[in-house]
Amino acid sequence: MEKLKVIILAAGQGTRMKSKIPKVLHKVLDKTMIDYVIDAAEKAGCDDICAIIGHQSAMVKAVLAGRVKTALQKEQLGTGHAVMQAGDFIKDGGNVVILCGDTPLITAETINKLNEIHCSQNNDVTVISAIAEDATGYGRIVKDNGGRFIKIVEHKDCNSEELKIKEYNTGVYIFKSTALTDALSKLTNNNSQGEYYLTDALEIIKNDGGKVGVMTAEDESEFIGVNSKLQLSQAAKTIRKRINENLMISGVTIEDPDNTYIGQDVEIAPDTIILPGCVLEGKTKIGTDCIIGPNTMISGSVIHDAVIIKNSTLVNSEVDNFTTVGPYAYLRPNSKIGEHVKIGDFVEVKNSNIDDGTKVSHLTYIGDSDVGKNINFGCGTVTVNYDGKNKFRTTIGDNAFIGCNTNLVAPVTVEENAYIAAGSTITNDVPESALSIARARQVNKPEWRKKMGK
Repeated sequence: MEKLKVIILAAGQGTRMKSKIPKVLHKVLDKTMIDYVIDAAEKAGCDDICAIIGHQSAMVKAVLAGRVKTALQKEQLGTGHAVMQAGDFIKDGGNVVILCGDTPLITAETINKLNEIHCSQNNDVTVISAIAEDATGYGRIVKDNGGRFIKIVEHKDCNSEELKIKEYNTGVYIFKSTALTDALSKLTNNNSQGEYYLTDALEIIKNDGGKVGVMTAEDESEFIGVNSKLQLSQAAKTIRKRINENLMISGVTIEDPDNTYIGQDVEIAPDTIILPGCVLEGKTKIGTDCIIGPNTMISGSVIHDAVIIKNSTLVNSEVDNFTTVGPYAYLRPNSKIGEHVKIGDFVEVKNSNIDDGTKVSHLTYIGDSDVGKNINFGCGTVTVNYDGKNKFRTTIGDNAFIGCNTNLVAPVTVEENAYIAAGSTITNDVPESALSIARARQVNKPEWRKKMGK
């Protein structure tokens, strides 16, 4: 097949979204709408992609930077005018697919099928159509009695007979680049909107003797444009259903799919159980035989096998085999937890390494620390890592015992097999196998209450 390029139309304002955020940057689950379109194009083998940007172009360009090329449409003069802005991108030859940035349900399978039909029929342009009982708002595809393409008429320009047509234009096309370049040079804005319609390019190609094909969509829902927050939620529901069903087919147990939110890039191995209320997003990877949830959020993290996580939040962290986390724990970025570790209730870990067999059962903060094996943390321990200007690290050796209500004021090292007495504030290093006591001597004042008249 010919080399395949993709142009994504993403210049619209999206006034019905009633938002300061550009329409294509609104999120469906954990990704923007245009991310889904780019993903579909890349999965279809397209690695040369150009997005046409316009409204709040700087914001859109910043989000897309490093991923796709961009071309600016300074004035919103129609879809044909938008594609004109990518003239240099089109000229290199091959086939060019046109997609819409506000259709996050489009799939790679559909793009591949469109390309196959286009190439096998040697069309100059192929458009995807869909059939609906009510095609209000969509351009109608007009055919002759033999079912051959005549033209596309935008809804506002339809006469009474054309409005009865149920076959409509989805806005997805594939062109031979030479045919598209020639047609764009002949577009006019002689219509009720005063815009340059890309749909007119098909009629120009046909009238010039080119071949126009129509591929009828099997699933029209792929081409539903998102124009409001209501439609955004409907798209999210469809994508969530796709993702959860695919995971369950692959062997993952999702107890309540309607109340489980898993991003498109999340990987989960078979025999893991996802309980209700979980939000899993980003490049998260979860191994086999895990139990996740309920009500757990995991973002950009790696969870190995046989891990149990209850009612907790994990961000950009890693948890090794046979470890338990939660309930109500918080693993902040750059936390790495070893095997057979217990991170209990109301424990927070940040930018720290905790080695195998260590137990942090409850009400403890471990920040900027390197923690060894088989250490026991008593309730209420705090690694005091911040002096108001700088952060410092705490190091704790294997088999140490940290008593309840201990403050470890960094930078400080507790060596292997050391003991910290409960209630201590440690400001100096603790030698191997030593017992460190750092608290005031208890003093009892007899009859103090009576003397104070209380």
